[in-house]
Amino acid sequence: MPQLPRTDLDVSDLCLGGNVFGWTADEPTSFALLDRFHDAVPSTQFPFVDTAESYGDGTSETILGTWMAERGLRDRIVVATKASPGDKEHPLSAPEIRAAAEHSLRNLQTDHIDLYYAHRDDPTTPLDETLTAFDELVQAGKVRYAAASNYSAERLTEALQTAQRLGVTGYVALQPHYNLMERRVYEAELQAVAAEHDLGVLPYFGLARGFLTGKYRAGETIDSPRAQRAAQYVGEKGDRVLTALREVADGHGTTPAAVALRWLADQPTVTAPIASGRSVEQLADLLPMLDLRLTDDERRRLTDASAW
Repeated sequence: MPQLPRTDLDVSDLCLGGNVFGWTADEPTSFALLDRFHDAVPSTQFPFVDTAESYGDGTSETILGTWMAERGLRDRIVVATKASPGDKEHPLSAPEIRAAAEHSLRNLQTDHIDLYYAHRDDPTTPLDETLTAFDELVQAGKVRYAAASNYSAERLTEALQTAQRLGVTGYVALQPHYNLMERRVYEAELQAVAAEHDLGVLPYFGLARGFLTGKYRAGETIDSPRAQRAAQYVGEKGDRVLTALREVADGHGTTPAAVALRWLADQPTVTAPIASGRSVEQLADLLPMLDLRLTDDERRRLTDASAW
């Protein structure tokens, strides 16, 4: 089973994105998604769920917290959430981090957060202050591990060096934008930092906003809040990647989405990709990645098709 490096967090091969909870999936649908995901994850793994204080202004966290409480599953779920910028003037200042963590703990109906991210970098707050605030939460037992999301390679390196200098808890994981259609920034800049510092990597938009499911075609209208952004991938490269995905998927009797997520999970430094579905049917297309094994030739074909 995957384990976040330098932690004792054993997680599932797929991290379920909670961004849809309370947005495109109402509470009953969200409960159904969580039930289906929990049932699909092998008993030897801990289902991994990602949310943030900003998702639905806390609605996503609240739904997840209610589901865990009603099912009695808090100890069986690895929960990641984030201190988000919102309209805060200094979102990663010590007071804002403390307040955000307390709010998330209440929403989640728990006494600890397994993985707590800085959702976005905050250049208005000294890194010393930010990292000391995260360390205080860890020392208090309210957060098990701290992590970074949407950091540049330069700022991530600076944050890691700052934590080492201060002798405080540093970031153990990174959540970047990375998938078959978006490889350049991560592979050219962030991957080396993650490898050097042994960070767990949990890429978001693992399906390129749904494009890699194969449902987007030139001239077609898709009923999805992400359709406009996903449509940016329609073109020569997108066609090449989708063709390779379909052919590999057909060879395994599975879905292009599952193949795309497995390719991502197999990349150096990646622990588990993040993906979501707004219905149980959509989620069902993703779950085969949990058992899917690609050959070296299949991975190479997908890598070549998506070359940047």
